Amino acid sequence: MIMDSACSLLHSAHEDEREFEMGDYQGPVARWCAGCGDHSVLTSAQRLLAEEQLKPETTVFVSGIGCSSRFPHYMKTYGFHGIHGRALPVATGVKLTRPDLDVFVVMGDGDCVSIGAGHWIHAIRYNVDMVALLLDNNIYGLTKKQTSPTTPQGYRSNTQPRGSYLPAMNPLEATLGVTNASFVAQTAEWVPAHLFATLKAAHAHKGFAFVRILQRCPHFTPDMYAEAVKKPDIIEILDHPEGIRADGIDKVYKNKISHDPLNLNAARELAQDQSAIRLGLFFRDESYPRYEETRATNKRTAREKMDILNEEFDSYAV
Repeated sequence: MIMDSACSLLHSAHEDEREFEMGDYQGPVARWCAGCGDHSVLTSAQRLLAEEQLKPETTVFVSGIGCSSRFPHYMKTYGFHGIHGRALPVATGVKLTRPDLDVFVVMGDGDCVSIGAGHWIHAIRYNVDMVALLLDNNIYGLTKKQTSPTTPQGYRSNTQPRGSYLPAMNPLEATLGVTNASFVAQTAEWVPAHLFATLKAAHAHKGFAFVRILQRCPHFTPDMYAEAVKKPDIIEILDHPEGIRADGIDKVYKNKISHDPLNLNAARELAQDQSAIRLGLFFRDESYPRYEETRATNKRTAREKMDILNEEFDSYAV
């Protein structure tokens, strides 16, 4: 018994000395279309894990349904591929049960702001410590070019061939309007330095970090951000010492706007104003309560849990 304990301690010490590289987080080759923005997000996520030296066995990626939701399959970590729109409650359950884990949620515009909208709103309010990534290509790509909530008004799709009837939903504006929102940022898959810096800031945040990632679908919406890619001047970078600083983008993206991420009203105004594409940290406040702390309960052993369950079951016995 003593030998077993000693071996266990040596094994733990050995594991703690491991050094991880990007390749240690890479699963099977991604099957997204060539040129899909999902590839850029995947690379940035793997780079983040390597830089932060997150252990694969204590890192979890949760997704729902959609092109982006294949993400967990391509990560050599724990993963949960859930049903459509239910990624956030699954991730919340994981984090509440195992607060020691690093939890990431990957959703598309359908998974998050359509069928999953109810869960999205309450996940913001719960403010559980996790990173939520909205990969927004403004279309339902997996179901072959159907209008999504973020499709611009007038944009033609297979479900609305005369153009989308309604103004597009603004995920940033919606998130900033929810009680207890503690981290809201926007980045773009074609600006990899800013994308990585944003993911790093989101992971460092204590609370629910919501990141909207603008991305192109090369098959169905290749024109969606074509002008922004060709003309960096139409992009504004939110700049502040407490904001997101991305190395090497100043020479290309010269338009900056000073914004204090603690100013919620200013963040809402910037999110509502659609005159420019803005990348950066709109809001962050770590003083907001986190659900896993406010509802913390005493830990029970497996035997205690079984006794409680059996007692509850006995109360329904006929």
